[in-house]
Amino acid sequence: MAYQEPEDSRFTRVYQETTPDVLEAFGAFNQAVFSDERMVPKKYLELIAVGVALTTQCSYCIDAHSKAAVAAGATEQELAEAAWVAAAIRSGGAFAHGRLAFKLSGADHQR
Repeated sequence: MAYQEPEDSRFTRVYQETTPDVLEAFGAFNQAVFSDERMVPKKYLELIAVGVALTTQCSYCIDAHSKAAVAAGATEQELAEAAWVAAAIRSGGAFAHGRLAFKLSGADHQR
């Protein structure tokens, strides 16, 4: 699967043809979330989105929200710090869920 080839956007037609109401609602929801009228400044909303996109590893979201963050005034240092926050949260999740693996493994871990 290639990332963001020019013809990829043509597949949006599937949504347009099959679920136009949901596509419209999603668009409106996305616009509301990233509205300039939010209490949290746009730059911070976009930096949050970058961190989430890095965590979910969505190339399209990383592309769009990194550009939007810079357009909203984010610096490379702020993007780097957002990336480190995402890395910390993702690795913290693995650490925390590792304990669940111990619990669910059935092995006796009483020492």
